[in-house]
Amino acid sequence: MTDVTVLDGGLGQELIRRTGNATPKWSLQALLDDPQLVRQVHADFFAAGAQIATANTYSLRPDRLEHFDLGGRMQELQTLACEIACAARDAHGSGLVFSSLSPLGYSYQPHLAPPSERAAVMFAEMAAMQAPLVDGILLETMSSVDEARGALMGTADVDVPVWLAVSVSDADGSKLRSGEPVADVLTLVDEFRPAALLVNCSVPEAVSQALPHLAGVDIPLGAYANGFTGIHDNFNNNDATVDLLKARTDLDPAAYLTFAKGWAESGATLIGGCCEVGPDHIAALSAHFNS
Repeated sequence: MTDVTVLDGGLGQELIRRTGNATPKWSLQALLDDPQLVRQVHADFFAAGAQIATANTYSLRPDRLEHFDLGGRMQELQTLACEIACAARDAHGSGLVFSSLSPLGYSYQPHLAPPSERAAVMFAEMAAMQAPLVDGILLETMSSVDEARGALMGTADVDVPVWLAVSVSDADGSKLRSGEPVADVLTLVDEFRPAALLVNCSVPEAVSQALPHLAGVDIPLGAYANGFTGIHDNFNNNDATVDLLKARTDLDPAAYLTFAKGWAESGATLIGGCCEVGPDHIAALSAHFNS
C-alpha cells in the first residue's frame, strides 16, 4: 500500500456541531468565545490519527474581520489560532500544523473574488503573520485559476511549504467551480511549484472525478472532501450561516473510507476530510492507511 499521510477533518463544522451555534462568524466564533474548545477539537483529531492539523485561520480574512469590526485584531487572532493548534500538536507529541488561507470574497464564489494581483497583497499580509508560527500554509478551496494564482503569488516568498487545494464543481469534478477545467491548475504548479496539490471541499464523488485529471503531477497529490449535499446559491455573503448547507446522511466513516481508498488508488498520498468530516471519519482513515 502506498504511504498515506492522514490529514485532519473539518474543524469549523466540528466546532458548530459541538456548540450548536451557527453564526455568520463560523469558526471565528469559537476562537473568540472558547479557545480551549478549539484546542480540544485539534487534540481529538490528533488522537484519531491525524498527522497534520489545520489551524483555525480559514475565517481570518481581512475583508471578513472588517465586516465584523474586528479588523484591528488580525495579528492577535492569527497568532492565537496558530498557537492553539501548535499547542495541541506539542501535547500530542507528533504531527505538523498548517495554517489555512481561504478565498478572498466568499468561498465557492470565484466570480466575486478580487483579481489575483490585488488578492496577492492581502494573501502576503496574512502569510507573513502565519508562516513564523506553523510548519506550512494550506491554500484552501481555491475555485478558479485566477483565485489560486493570487494565493500562490502572495505566498511565493514564505519560508515554509505551501500546499494548493482547489475546489471542484459538485456536479462535474473535471471542472473547477469557475467552470474551468481542473487540469488548468497544472500550469500554476509548473509556475509556482507548491509543495503539494489537493482537491478539497467538494462532494466525494466530485473529488473522485477530479483526481484522474491531475494524475501524473510531479508533486504529492491529496484529497479531502466535504459532507455537504451541495452549496446553496445564497451562501455568498459575510452574513450567511452554514445553516444554508445541509449535511449528508449517507457518509458515515465506512462510506467515507470507501471514497478515500479510491483516492489513494488514483495517486493521492495526502488524505483527510473537510466540512462535516469528524474525528470518527479520521480514525477510520488512520486505521486503514496507518495500521
